[in-house]
Amino acid sequence: MTALLALDQGTSSSRALVFDRTGRLLAVAQRELPQHFPQPGWVEHDAQQIWEHQVACAREALAKAGVKPAAIGITNQRETVVLWDRRTGEPLHRALVWQDRRTAPLCEQMKAQGLEPRIRELTGLVLDPYFSATKLRWLLDHLPGARERAVRGELAFGTIDSWLLWKLTDGRVHATDPSNASRTLLFDIHRGDWSDELLAAFDIPRALMPEVRPSAGVFGQAAEFGIPIAGIAGDQQAALFGQAALAPGQAKNTYGTGCFLLMHTGDQPQASTQGLLTTRAAQVGATPQYALEGSVFVGGAVVQWLRDGLHAIGASHEVQALAASVPDAGGVMFVPAFAGLGAPYWRPDARGALLGLTRGTSQAHIARAALESIAFQSAAVLAAMNADVAAAAARGAGVAQLQELRVDGGACANDLLMQFQADLLGLPVLRPRVIETTALGAALLAGLGAGLWASTGEVASIWQLDRAFEPRMSRDEAGARMAQWERAVRQVLAE
Repeated sequence: MTALLALDQGTSSSRALVFDRTGRLLAVAQRELPQHFPQPGWVEHDAQQIWEHQVACAREALAKAGVKPAAIGITNQRETVVLWDRRTGEPLHRALVWQDRRTAPLCEQMKAQGLEPRIRELTGLVLDPYFSATKLRWLLDHLPGARERAVRGELAFGTIDSWLLWKLTDGRVHATDPSNASRTLLFDIHRGDWSDELLAAFDIPRALMPEVRPSAGVFGQAAEFGIPIAGIAGDQQAALFGQAALAPGQAKNTYGTGCFLLMHTGDQPQASTQGLLTTRAAQVGATPQYALEGSVFVGGAVVQWLRDGLHAIGASHEVQALAASVPDAGGVMFVPAFAGLGAPYWRPDARGALLGLTRGTSQAHIARAALESIAFQSAAVLAAMNADVAAAAARGAGVAQLQELRVDGGACANDLLMQFQADLLGLPVLRPRVIETTALGAALLAGLGAGLWASTGEVASIWQLDRAFEPRMSRDEAGARMAQWERAVRQVLAE
């Protein structure tokens, strides 16, 4: 049997999944990843633990499946930063996670210097702590001797994909792909290479940087497993690929710790005036691929807060029953800005709020408002995306308006949430049979890189529909609900 191994290293867990060549899931292994919060707004992971958990999951999944796969694909939490010693392979510090906000003052300082417009022009990104460059700068500034060692070529930087690739190949390969590189604020998405101008602006030595290669292709050999690593993509671009959203105008939304809505825009970048990001999509072959992206920082994490912070539920899967026990949220609006607000607002200083509480508010109302907040945030991103697309169409460019939204991630199994999302959007929401599309995308890229398929067209035929959620709410009611959400956001931002 021809099989593929996907290593899916996420924010809350490390997983390994084995698929056959039809996309059927054969085995999975998972380990929860502890989060470290040294100070308010700081979020760290133990990079060595990430590696140990990931390789343990790979061993377990392969043992369960009883197969030797043809190739390995890696997909990962993106902007998270690891800095390590090239000689020993040891991290110098815990990984700084994409959610970490410690570099907000540095971002504001660089904005005051007038650097953001040029950074946005080259990278398609906004100047925000979310991305890798200021995190890497922080490590170089705060770890004794790190900058001098970096200049001498003794240290290596990478997002999680590069870290795992380095470890899998016993330090032989230091590389990444365009989808991850384009999330660092250091990569020129038009030229397809690290930018000396940006490296200088952030004071990052070029000697730290990995080689950038296409997302599908043999990167190296996994020493322990004797298998080629043939696909790499950041989690959201991997999900776009796994959803077979490979043509301009197709889009997906992943409901994970955060929510990430990506629309494919083909081989041309499309700039946004609505607070969205222009990013590289997974690249097969020499032609670059682009996408528009909107990032919601807190999606499924709000359910974790209900479980761990409020103790309203004992397990995450219990939230649907609790929320469905009331007909609506009882006027409660929940803005879960635990780590600031992402697209289209980009306010790292925002903090969460529960609004509209009355004496009759129950945990069930709060749970329903929490679920609805995930859909509200995603709908705000899609509205911004549609505005960008309409503006581009008026100029005779761009892609067609979205006709459907493909969904994946753990929270898309929640029917209540998916129906509310379709109601707000006024579009069909399509859930595939395989909702593990992030891992599937990595596996499919690895299959392409290893030569199991000849074209992306063959890969696209693997996607199959599980359920379509059709909108039931009137457009007037949906508009009124979105207006209520925007009022709640304005109240939060006014504080």
